[in-house]
Amino acid sequence: MPRSHRERHRTGRIGWLRAAVLGANDGIVSTASLIVGVAASHTTRSGVLVAGVAGLVAGAMSMAAGEYVSVSSQSDTEKADLSRERKELAIDEPAEQKELALIYVERGLDLMLAQQVAEQLMVHDALGAHARDELGISESLTARPIQAAFASAGAFAVGAALPLLTVLVAPEARLMPVVFGSSLIFLTVLGVVAARVGGAPVMRSAVRVVFWGAIAMGLTAAVGALFGTVV
Repeated sequence: MPRSHRERHRTGRIGWLRAAVLGANDGIVSTASLIVGVAASHTTRSGVLVAGVAGLVAGAMSMAAGEYVSVSSQSDTEKADLSRERKELAIDEPAEQKELALIYVERGLDLMLAQQVAEQLMVHDALGAHARDELGISESLTARPIQAAFASAGAFAVGAALPLLTVLVAPEARLMPVVFGSSLIFLTVLGVVAARVGGAPVMRSAVRVVFWGAIAMGLTAAVGALFGTVV
């Protein structure tokens, strides 16, 4: 007998991948920018490290809270839609079956086949069929607030740790350019890895994160140098 084959698609990674990439990118960019800005104001290495560690902790907590609140709102909306759909099925299941069949007709099935498909799917799992085909809610794409919060915070901390480690090993006299250059390398690697995991174009992903990271660090360095001279 031939073995069953289950294809693996990247859509199942969307939730955690988005949170992880966003967290790591923000960790590198915000912490490196903070370090570069503070270093540009002629602060000592210890002062730069304190600022960087504070930025890591504050940023990780902010990312976790932001992701949790945002994805929880999405989850609440999904639950409300499912609750309403469950009530509609209880009140008038034939009308809901007809509605599902019309969805399949719009997707290309003829009416008779669409009615048969709708009937069989609703016998198997009526709410699941409507959640997937009417509401667009599936198991792989459903909102998971806690998963998103931990992925985002953890990725931010890992990303932020990279420029902080650079501060420890870089010569103090060349702290700012070394952190700037190494952070661009980190961002390039992140863009490549994210593109390969998500199946996106590698070059576009890498250029995108490096471009905005360079702008953020450049502007912060300018502000640091300006206020370091004035204050």
